[in-house]
Parts: sequence; C-alpha cells; structure tokens
Amino acid sequence: MNTNDVIIRLESKEDRRAVETLVRDAFWNVYRPGCSEHYVLHVLRDDPAFVRSLDLVMELDGRLIGQAAFMRAAVTLDGGGTREVLTLGPICVAPDLQRRGYGRLLLEQALDRAAAQGFGAVLLEGNIGFYGKSRFTFAGAHGVRYHGLPEGADASFFLCRELIPGYLAGITGVYRTPQGYFVGDADVEAFDEQFPPREKLRLPGQLF
Repeated sequence: MNTNDVIIRLESKEDRRAVETLVRDAFWNVYRPGCSEHYVLHVLRDDPAFVRSLDLVMELDGRLIGQAAFMRAAVTLDGGGTREVLTLGPICVAPDLQRRGYGRLLLEQALDRAAAQGFGAVLLEGNIGFYGKSRFTFAGAHGVRYHGLPEGADASFFLCRELIPGYLAGITGVYRTPQGYFVGDADVEAFDEQFPPREKLRLPGQLF
C-alpha cells in the first residue's frame, strides 16, 4: 500500500449515493442476509448527533474506497451527569481492498482528526482483533458498562479508546448506543430497492 496515493477528505453531498453503495457492498451478507448499514448511514446524516466534521471518505487514485462516520454519544455517570464521547460507524473499505492496511489507515487518521477537534474518547462495538491494533481496549477497563447487558455477560465486543489521556479516569457509568442506529427492517427494505438487486444469503458467522 502506497499511502501517497490515498486521499482522506470530508464527504460531499455529491458523494452520498456512491458512499451508500460502497457501504452496501462492504457489509452485504456479512452480519445478516443483505445489510442495513447503508440505510443507517443515510439516516444518520440527518441526526443532530452526526459529526459532519468527521464524515470522511477515502480515495485511491480517484476511486472512492472507504468511509468513516462518527456520532456524538454519552456515558451516563453513576454519580449523576454525563460524559460526552463519540461512537464510530459505519466504517468500511471496498471488499476488494480489505485486509491490505487501508482500513487501519482510515481509522487512525479519523481518530487523529477527532482528537484534534477536542473529542475525549471513542466507544464502539467491534472486534478487538482489529481495533486493538489501534489502541482500543475493553470499555469495562475504563469503568463504562454497555446499556442493558446483564452483569457477568460477555462484553468483549464493547471497546474504548481515550483520545485525551485520562478523559474517562475515575468514572463509572453506562453507555447507550445512539437511537439513530436503530432502523426498521421495512424501512431498510424500501431503501434497498433503490439499488441494484443482490442475493441475500444466510452464511455461517452472521449475527442476525
């Protein structure tokens, strides 16, 4: 991978359908038959919590190959009040370029931009095998619990990276996924009809 050929920039309105197509291609049949992530992104863009200054796309030799989007979220503190954080997603790279370093490059530069804009921490649901390479750790180590998860349940999917050292030090509280990520199946199906038909497959390892 030659990083000199890569450009990471803000998404424009003209990019939006191409980005949704990219997201659809990247997530199709990964977590469920078909996918919903392209519609989630479509909805999030109009959410007040959407961080437009971190709505990023990645280009390689003029081709759109990746995207990353952030939402404002919060940890509800056990002692009262909240602590503002970010959550990340969707984030993806074109299927033919995955596992070649582009995803990590996009993630690291997106996090650097978030830190430069003064955000203190990012909480997300993800695979520690990938995100751990970018200094994410288990959120429980920072005193943050995932909303609705029973005590003692596996929380290894719930990850955190402080962007400001010590930003979450000395707190305990609960994180709730922003409501904008929850979309209805009927709405997803109606939106997906705007794209070329693709076969939905039930595959091993899918979550839903």
